[in-house]
Amino acid sequence: MGSKSLNPRKRRKPTQHNDQRRQEQPLIPGLPDHVAELCLTRVHPSLLYSVCRSWRRLIYSPLFPPFPSLYTLFFSSSNEEIQLLSFDPISSKWESTPPPINPLNFLVHHPSFISRNLPVQSISVAGNLVLLAATAPNFVPALSRPLVFSPLFRTWSLGPPMETPRRWCASGASGPAVYVASGIGSNFSSEVAKSLEKWDLEEEGDKIDDFKWKKMKQLKDGRFSRDAIDAVGWRRKLCIVNVAKQGSLYDVDNDRWEEMPAGMVAGWKGPVADMDEEVLYAVDESKGVLTRYNQESDNWEVIMETESLRGARQMTAASGRLCVICGDGQIIVIDVSSPSPKLWAVESPPELDPLAVHVLPRPSRPDF
Repeated sequence: MGSKSLNPRKRRKPTQHNDQRRQEQPLIPGLPDHVAELCLTRVHPSLLYSVCRSWRRLIYSPLFPPFPSLYTLFFSSSNEEIQLLSFDPISSKWESTPPPINPLNFLVHHPSFISRNLPVQSISVAGNLVLLAATAPNFVPALSRPLVFSPLFRTWSLGPPMETPRRWCASGASGPAVYVASGIGSNFSSEVAKSLEKWDLEEEGDKIDDFKWKKMKQLKDGRFSRDAIDAVGWRRKLCIVNVAKQGSLYDVDNDRWEEMPAGMVAGWKGPVADMDEEVLYAVDESKGVLTRYNQESDNWEVIMETESLRGARQMTAASGRLCVICGDGQIIVIDVSSPSPKLWAVESPPELDPLAVHVLPRPSRPDF
């Protein structure tokens, strides 16, 4: 893992080899390829995929706007490793991603904790997947610095070292910045339990040593230190709620903590996700009810109820869709962009248990 840039705005230039392959057959007979590319990039990739190989190759090239794909962290029971796979919504196929140099041997199950999984905490930020916290086999924090996967470059890199590696913390993102709050290190520390750190990916330098975590306003106590919590971004605030249903809001612009509205806390009955940091969705894991938060009335409006959502474990939202890992390990996708939401399942690969889902740009496939 090197010091490659984490900024998704920096694009890799097409290689001469790929240019030659594209020129073997015109994309649209009678038109120069650069004109044909402008025409075809205005068409949804699902309509181009099955027409011909040259069009299929185009939608996976750096020249075509990357469409959203589903990335899932799986636990493999066969080798007890964490694997990252991507699901292509156009071809409806799971694909492996390049593994990091060191295998992800995190502790997910243990006989002493047979009733629950040990969390592997990850977030998506600025088009990247970031692994922030997990437990090593000797019950200490497994990550001393974040592991970052760039889908567009298909590479792993290291983020800046954390002053105190931790687990069982609150982790989330707002804009291009990553936030880690509370948690515990190798041993409990009240200082760590009240801490908040920020890493802004847009402030990165040219070298890995330029990356830094910045200390922000502390929490008033350590009540979030023993739960793995999603810090959900919403209208320039981070929303965190622990298992005891105690909530707090962090104002990212003014670096201050606020009380969470009572109605917001009351509806936090399972996984919660934000759509573009503007709309909050929640699943009541015991009832299988999907709701949406209304700030004006400070309550959660019911969208739908279905048995499929019972036991929901984790959820993400993007491009008008919610992706939910349910209690039986099934991945459910819900289209909430229309007045009548539609629901369908994505079948997981055999012998793999999903731990977390994220929506990120489709991976580049230069040799497709």
